[in-house]
Amino acid sequence: MRETTLERRLVREVERIGGLAPKWTSPGNRGVPDRIVILPGGETVYVEMKAPGKPLAPLQEHWKRKLLKLGHRHYKIDSNEDIDRFIDEVRGS
Repeated sequence: MRETTLERRLVREVERIGGLAPKWTSPGNRGVPDRIVILPGGETVYVEMKAPGKPLAPLQEHWKRKLLKLGHRHYKIDSNEDIDRFIDEVRGS
């Protein structure tokens, strides 16, 4: 399965629960997560999409640690099962 296929599914599933999952680019800040997931109720979650089995790059790990330290949730998604778990978790929050 390709990363782009997973990314499209993530966007559809987030929209299905009433949220948004826009692409995030931040000029001058390499390694930021691919998507900002904006959920009903004012919660924002950060998602890094990867091809199945691929690890986070060092700059992506850096951003993950930085966001977690600031109290945000960060997810690495690389499978349909990850998308299902993610939706279950954020729907319950």
